[in-house]
Amino acid sequence: MNPEQLTEKIIRIAREAGDFLHEQRKSFRPEDIVEKGKYDYVSHIDRDTERMLVERLSALVPEAGFISEEGQAEYNGEEYCWIVDPLDGTTNYIHDFAPYCVSIALRKGDAMLAGVVYEVCRRECFHAWKGGGAYLNDKRICTSQTTDMDKSFIGIGLPYDYKKYRPLADDIIPRFYGSSAGIRLSGAAAANLCYVAAGRYDFWFEACIKCWDFAAGALIVSEAGGVVSGFDNNREIAASHHIVASSNKTLHGKVLEMLSGYVQDIL
Repeated sequence: MNPEQLTEKIIRIAREAGDFLHEQRKSFRPEDIVEKGKYDYVSHIDRDTERMLVERLSALVPEAGFISEEGQAEYNGEEYCWIVDPLDGTTNYIHDFAPYCVSIALRKGDAMLAGVVYEVCRRECFHAWKGGGAYLNDKRICTSQTTDMDKSFIGIGLPYDYKKYRPLADDIIPRFYGSSAGIRLSGAAAANLCYVAAGRYDFWFEACIKCWDFAAGALIVSEAGGVVSGFDNNREIAASHHIVASSNKTLHGKVLEMLSGYVQDIL
């Protein structure tokens, strides 16, 4: 299995899914929305897109299982596993607000082989394969060289579970506000990881997210020269739910130090 050639095929599938999302958005209606949990939404478009991805990716690697947000296929311990988010940024999509994207990763055992994130609004395809570097629309990308916290442009994600994580939200913004060049909350974890990879963000973090949110993006950050870990600095992030991605090791250490007061409360 040639990882570069495989990634090219995944890119075509991700773009097809992105085109479907783009077309469906033109006729999207509020009554299409289902609330999975408080402020956590899904629609038939998420499920239709996932169904398309499962079909296409199954044909590409028939022996692979699936871990996907909408759960329309299964993982039963197969050597290969697709990790798929058909629509990362559903709330953005509902409100016709950028960004939102398709995220696809392929794992073999514990190693991530390939990752593709297609950001629909800007027609940007971020991709990487293990050992091959990271790319945006076929142009190689790398993380920023910023090491000073006060010069950092940062992204933050906040969990849906506002009751549990309200203390985090109340304190995390003040901790970084005034200590950085700017803070943004854009609402799409996979896209945010890719923005770190491309040097747009210097770092990004989010508590309480799932593997389909970060699997592809984490590989892209790593291949772009960045660092990804849990809030506890564990680099084995497959089972993590709290992710930090930074442009370099120096900045990563500073971010973790600033987050240290929250680790025991949320892990």
